Amino acid sequence: MERHAADEELSTYQLEQPITSSKGIWFRQLLDRHKFLRNGLLIVVLLGTCMVIGDGALTPALSVLSAISGIRVAAPHLHENVTVAVACCILVLLFGLQHIGTRRVSCLFAPIILAWLFCNASIGLYNLITWNPSILKALSPYYMYHFFKVDGKEGWIALGGILLCITGAEAMYADLGHFSPKSVKLTFVGVVYPSLLIGYVGQAAYLSKHLDQVDHAFFKSVPNPVFWPVFVIATLASIVGSQGVISATFSIINQCMALGCFPRVKVVHTSNHIYGQIYIPEINWIMLILCLGLTIGFQNTVGIGNAYGIAVITVMLVTTCLMTLVIITVWQRSIFLALCFFGLFGSIELLYLSTAFFKVPKGGWVPLVLAGILMLIMYVWHYGTTKKYEFDFQNKVSMKWLLNLGPSLGIVRVPGIGLIYTDLVSGVPAIFSQFVTNLPAFHEVLVFVCMKSAPVPYVSQHERYLVGRIGPKDYRMYRCVVRYGYRDVRRDEDDFENQLIANLVEFIRTEEAMSSNAQSFEGDQHLTVMGTTPALLSNGHSVKEMETDKSVAISNNESLQSMEWISPPTSLIPTRRVHFDIPVSETVDSDDVRKELSALAKAKEAGVAYVMSHSYVKAKMSSNFLKKFAMDYMYTFLRKNSRDPAMILNIPHTSLIEVGMFYHV
Repeated sequence: MERHAADEELSTYQLEQPITSSKGIWFRQLLDRHKFLRNGLLIVVLLGTCMVIGDGALTPALSVLSAISGIRVAAPHLHENVTVAVACCILVLLFGLQHIGTRRVSCLFAPIILAWLFCNASIGLYNLITWNPSILKALSPYYMYHFFKVDGKEGWIALGGILLCITGAEAMYADLGHFSPKSVKLTFVGVVYPSLLIGYVGQAAYLSKHLDQVDHAFFKSVPNPVFWPVFVIATLASIVGSQGVISATFSIINQCMALGCFPRVKVVHTSNHIYGQIYIPEINWIMLILCLGLTIGFQNTVGIGNAYGIAVITVMLVTTCLMTLVIITVWQRSIFLALCFFGLFGSIELLYLSTAFFKVPKGGWVPLVLAGILMLIMYVWHYGTTKKYEFDFQNKVSMKWLLNLGPSLGIVRVPGIGLIYTDLVSGVPAIFSQFVTNLPAFHEVLVFVCMKSAPVPYVSQHERYLVGRIGPKDYRMYRCVVRYGYRDVRRDEDDFENQLIANLVEFIRTEEAMSSNAQSFEGDQHLTVMGTTPALLSNGHSVKEMETDKSVAISNNESLQSMEWISPPTSLIPTRRVHFDIPVSETVDSDDVRKELSALAKAKEAGVAYVMSHSYVKAKMSSNFLKKFAMDYMYTFLRKNSRDPAMILNIPHTSLIEVGMFYHV
């Protein structure tokens, strides 16, 4: 997708410091010059992303099984299969209720986690005082040096066994998008870190006097009077932690789809009031199958813990690498400072990663296999989507050819509005010429609609629409770019058609006044930010829905006070009638504006058709075997089994026109 100067005018984009120093510009130019560097950076990012998505299957299995296995401390005679069966039942219940959402129970999450941290700290303090207060000496760096000096290689390998002690740290910073950095830092430093530190010190004090009770050390260190309350809180905390990772997985996949790095899947919004609460059915059931497979396959937390440790330390290392780039390009600090940062944190993470790979035969292979499969899917999808866009960009219709056709475009202009969906934000797509070549007729009003992902997290409603004109006024051709951030939730908006028409009306009325502020793209049209839609809908427009089977009606056509329309009626499905009021302009519309608005109203009365490309993507005959296999089989398979774009955009089937297009990339 093309990037333009208009995106840099977004309010959320301006929150970031622009790249002005020679360091940031130098690195960006380096990426632009070398394609292999861009591919390498993409692979690194996909690796970290796939490992995080893999956590969505590993965390619930590990958390729930480790909590439930504590019951064997109170009932040693209980068979291991019983705990596995109970853990599987909880996992089925957890994933089975995802479609409901968490809006009714989310208020309990914070108290449960606080209770769990309080239990950790209290039990740790009790064990520290009761069993071995002198264990605090272990916090001295001298004992760390002594440990490696005495144990040598065995001590180095033992580092892989303590990865799970630090795996909760990175999850705190995944919440930066929902909370301020200051609140996350205060919570971690003031609550989470002290609680976990006291808990681990207490377990160490207990184990120093009970060397034969390493298995289930936490539950064995819990005093008998409080065992069952702690067991219940631990189980609830494991469910809350699992829910957090599952929700994060849904959010990450939704963002990857917006960036063109994941096949299209169904996204369900579970809350009308809380922004961003989503549910993805296909991913939910795949994660459930993986969780059950891991739980039944390993039947203990050792193998799953080894897998989880490798996934987490890999994510940490990738984060450090990307943070090094941020220091140079975004913060515009010296390369020396960035290398010092990577040398400090990267060396520690590489040390842990080197020891974690000793666990690969003992379960550590799981995240590597999951990440490999996910990376292959995401890279092939991104590659195929990019090649398809490049084909569209290179084969778009020239404006000179279009202008030479005249206002009628050399075809019959029939009443109605045609919405042509395209990935291009400039120029006329090849789908248009393909359509008129085979069927030399088109609608009186043409609107080229582009759903664009902007390089910002969110795009506010008043900045979402860019509207422009293609060709002279009598051509009745417009372009509308609808911008979304990669964290925006694209709802199935029933009023998208209303908003589009409202923005066209406002653009027509204010075109001359706003022409000086318009943004130009490749010289074929000017796109203007239209930010009045929310105000129009709330102050001057009324949108009413009612079940009816009446025909389309339009009232007071001359003054354009009101338009009513419905989707084409069917015999089985009651149609939806929408009433849309165009408010009277504060200034007197000119004759040309009234004429154009009248033509728009008549076209809307005739109906709206949606034109989309039905793509067939194939590799060129001259391509190598690897590219042919990736495009002809893998990408084609993913496209056939991903969600149809018309369903994602909530386009009515009776108004959809699909144009077949062959892409030889």
